[in-house]
Amino acid sequence: MYTQICSGSVYGVEGRMIAVEVDISNGLPQVNVVGLPDPAVRESVERVRAAIKNCGFMFPMERITVNLAPADLRKEGTAFDLAIAVGVLVASGQLRAELFRDMIILGELALNGEVRAISGVLAMVEQAKLRGHTKVLLPHINASEASCIEGLELFAITHLLELKDADSDKEAWRSLQYHAVHSRDVQNSLLVESIHLHGDFGDVLGQHHAKRALLIAAVGMHNLLLSGPPGTGKTMLAKRLPGIMPPLAEEEALQVTKIYSAAGKLPGGIPSLMKERQFRSPHHTISTAGLIGGGSIPRPGEVTLAHRGVLFLDELPEFSRAALEVLRQPLEDREVTIARSRAVFRFPAHFLLAASMNPCPCGYYGHDSEDQRCSCSEAYLLRYRAKISGPLLDRIDMHIEVARPPATADLHIGMTSAQMKQIVLQAIKYRNARTDALGRPLTDLAGASLRRAVQLTREADELLRLAFDSLGVSLRAHDRILKLARTIADLEQSELVDSPHVAEAIGYRGLDRKLYAL
Repeated sequence: MYTQICSGSVYGVEGRMIAVEVDISNGLPQVNVVGLPDPAVRESVERVRAAIKNCGFMFPMERITVNLAPADLRKEGTAFDLAIAVGVLVASGQLRAELFRDMIILGELALNGEVRAISGVLAMVEQAKLRGHTKVLLPHINASEASCIEGLELFAITHLLELKDADSDKEAWRSLQYHAVHSRDVQNSLLVESIHLHGDFGDVLGQHHAKRALLIAAVGMHNLLLSGPPGTGKTMLAKRLPGIMPPLAEEEALQVTKIYSAAGKLPGGIPSLMKERQFRSPHHTISTAGLIGGGSIPRPGEVTLAHRGVLFLDELPEFSRAALEVLRQPLEDREVTIARSRAVFRFPAHFLLAASMNPCPCGYYGHDSEDQRCSCSEAYLLRYRAKISGPLLDRIDMHIEVARPPATADLHIGMTSAQMKQIVLQAIKYRNARTDALGRPLTDLAGASLRRAVQLTREADELLRLAFDSLGVSLRAHDRILKLARTIADLEQSELVDSPHVAEAIGYRGLDRKLYAL
């Protein structure tokens, strides 16, 4: 007998529907799984066999063929276990096929029949809705995640035995229906709790110039590099950056939640989409694949996990040159493209790059004091700084000197994170009202279209031309200065970009001239 069950898989961060076809025919007892399965999928046969027997069903002692279609896509993971088990039981007449019509089935099986959680549920459920399916059968622990996609009937189970009862009892089948319990009040309470997650800028004494730069970066998603001797608060400042950034919009939150679901890093039982900007801080020993993504079926890397959030690279020159150079394409295109022989995978990677570095290996070049002096040779210093290439530096909008603060008695706190966040939200609201007529964000514009969209006063235009000619910056840096000046003008709610805005933006490009100068 033949039957077909619909299941799903994740490719990149997007879901794909997979048809699980089961055919039981006369012949020697054996099970063949075809359709480019990986070892985890092939091993599902033994998990399914044991689960079916231990739940009181009968595993057919005939020739069983399981095909995973489309057959030209490689299948991996354990999400097909439950679908294969249901397919075998329906094909052998132990469960009614009409129960699973228009339904996708997802879940991993334990040997005793327990249904375990899987990753990537959100992406698969979203794709199921787009393909016209109306029902989803999945592990109970994943049901809250799946409920973020509205308009589907969810049936959540914890054990394969529950299907045995539901087959003969309508009330038992209805009892498997999952009803979402989260509400807007729950989501709002989570947002209030998350304000304290990243720390408060009120804890940082002094460093008002750096705080101003971080405020600008939060409004316009501008990349920045903090440079200064050890102990000046570079890491402390960067970690507080997500706390002043606006919450994610609904579409952005769905995309970020899908990424974490596909990567298997989504907290269990989440009551809503992830609304907060993520802060990723990989260690400097990370590989290129770990940073940008990879694998036989590529998985998201750190740049994708930081999508719409902050990617913080502490001690930037300590990262390998190869790892740093792969950042150039996602910083420009805001997505990662990984090609394999059978498919091309695209991962979103629109993140704010925040990096920190010491001015030299010992940390005190240009910041000598009576107690601490730089001991680095010229060759050692050049080798250290050469880790950061010119093209990478060109893509960093703001280069911030974080100097040693003065005596404690001269310090004052300045603005708190709550106050800075209000300023950021007001600037973004003003920017959105001003740019509605453009039809696309200013960050997506470049070249002539950017220069037409940003209105400069005559003095500002002359200053920008003078800086371009005298400083020798690239055309890319010119456009980034223009966007940065526009963000500074938005903070002041100015319709025109004036010369003070351009002057401040130019002042943040200090390392263009100084990084390789001794």
